[in-house]
Amino acid sequence: MSLGAAVVFLPLIASAIAGFGHRLIGAKAAQAITCLAVIAAAVCSVILFSRVALDHAVITQPLLTWITSGDFTMDWGIRIDTLTAVMLVVVTVVSAVVHLYSLGYMHEDQHISRFMSYLSLFTFAMLMLVTSDNLLQMFFGWEGVGLASYLLIGFWHHKNSANAAAMKAFIVNRVGDFGFELGIMLTFWITGSVQFEAIFAKLPDLADMQFIFWGHSFHALTLATFLLFIGAMGKSAQLGLHTWLPDAMEGPTPVSALIHAATMVTAGVFMVARLSPMFEAAPDTLAFVTILGALTALSAAFMALTQTDIKRVIAYSTMSQLGYMFMALGVGAYGAAVFHLMTHAFFKALLFLGAGSVIHALHHEQDMRHMGGVWKKIPITYAYMWIGNLALAGIPFFAGYYSKDMILEATYAAGPGIGQFAYWAGIVAAFMTAFYSWRLLWLTFHGTPRMDHHTFDHAHEAPKIMWMPLLILAAGALFAGWWGHDYFIGEDRFEFWGNSLVIGEHDIIHRAHEGPHWAAYLPTVMGVIGIVLGIFLYGRRRDIPGKIAHKFALLYRLSLHKFYIDELYNKLFVHPAWRLGSFFSGSDKQFIDGIGPDGVAAFSERTSRRFSRFQTGFIFNYASIMVAGVVLFLGFLLWTYWS
Repeated sequence: MSLGAAVVFLPLIASAIAGFGHRLIGAKAAQAITCLAVIAAAVCSVILFSRVALDHAVITQPLLTWITSGDFTMDWGIRIDTLTAVMLVVVTVVSAVVHLYSLGYMHEDQHISRFMSYLSLFTFAMLMLVTSDNLLQMFFGWEGVGLASYLLIGFWHHKNSANAAAMKAFIVNRVGDFGFELGIMLTFWITGSVQFEAIFAKLPDLADMQFIFWGHSFHALTLATFLLFIGAMGKSAQLGLHTWLPDAMEGPTPVSALIHAATMVTAGVFMVARLSPMFEAAPDTLAFVTILGALTALSAAFMALTQTDIKRVIAYSTMSQLGYMFMALGVGAYGAAVFHLMTHAFFKALLFLGAGSVIHALHHEQDMRHMGGVWKKIPITYAYMWIGNLALAGIPFFAGYYSKDMILEATYAAGPGIGQFAYWAGIVAAFMTAFYSWRLLWLTFHGTPRMDHHTFDHAHEAPKIMWMPLLILAAGALFAGWWGHDYFIGEDRFEFWGNSLVIGEHDIIHRAHEGPHWAAYLPTVMGVIGIVLGIFLYGRRRDIPGKIAHKFALLYRLSLHKFYIDELYNKLFVHPAWRLGSFFSGSDKQFIDGIGPDGVAAFSERTSRRFSRFQTGFIFNYASIMVAGVVLFLGFLLWTYWS
């Protein structure tokens, strides 16, 4: 088995063994197999990254012929270029940490073998997605992570809220996936292929191609890329198709880290980056991507300001950071977007798993209003949360500083109009990000304890199996930005990315490096102001936030209720669908069942009951019936004869 195949299929093999064979091998063996398989995949990914990204090679490996239909043949294969190599490292390293962390976090759960199997299945699906060399194989992985996320979010199926959250994630993503499917179909129609290389080779001939639909003419590539981006909106929780993301917090905390840090939510970012040659040929779609990314970054940061569930705050933070990535993609800074994807994976997984350690220490308490004063009880977790928040806020010289600031500089360099709107939206979001991060930190760890004495007295640091793997994520949050700067967005970026990404006609990253100094410094200044204000309001003057909420009640309610988007969707879609379903359910019972199976059964029962009345047990009754029958029979014969 080659290294590429080992990376992809080791998690699948481990998932199958743990899922189907745990009764034979035992829970401990199932946990060991899944962890070792993903760790081995991570080691292989690092080796592949060195060979592909640093030594500038591309590995392609056909595995089997998947589809043959007439002249159309498509192989199932593995393609590993620099973009894929980066994703392999991110996915497998974070997944390995999550697997190890889960051994401690889920050790009391009697179904831990099934949980570990689902984690490995999720990892396999994501790896299949990022190693695909065609759109159909990518869609296979795309749907695979959707299925696995459904299983993981609803893992605690005894909770109605978990079941509802799993269904919501699955259904909302189906909306985006339908757009993705249409985009694949249209791409095949205009290019005659679903292979990436074949599609990219035909792009120069399609610059002016039009697609006619219902009498309307559309620019073919613009329409195709727009439909593909609809899929990215669902998977990467962009504004409008984001409502599943906060509810997904109903799953166990390791699931939150795996889904919201490095894997499922970044699938849309990866897809747009992979198809960057197509998107470069559709500037109108890129403009839409930029605007939606800016609105997502801004609105998600605003919604995070008032949330009280520690995991939901971090979830909205993820949504906001994904908005930054799409801002970068929209202005053509593809390297900056993938750079932020990589750094964000480390510090966001660190924050989620750190939050899990807090929840573990406080007996599953997630409401920050019932925390406080525990930093001395869990000092290691406290240090991790500081590192993660400093990286998230973009403070020099943490990982987020290098990637997020480059995104904002690139949007500023994109010029007036959409670029300027994205820049200033990102600046405001940067301030709010720092503010809500330190609101979380101070409400969780500082001040007077706001839980019962028993919970506070028994609060303790997580076991080593939970906090030691987080050292890897902490190192990434500290050094990944510094290490990757020159490769991803610096002088070595052309050689590093090769043909895996389009640098862009105007090389926006080069223009960003030449921008004004104040545009580069302003994000850091706003981050520091947000930190200071957060510490002041939630450390020194805790009476002020309540007064602000009262004075600006409308804005407070909009943030607390997430712009009432869920309520709007319930009114427009959920309730009408429920009423329609109830109507058809009633019609099914009254008409179809009533006339069909239930009606036939009732008729048979009534008929048999009436005939049973003749069964009296008296001979003269039976004789009378026989005589009556003979008379009727003779009458029928005579009537037939004379007629």
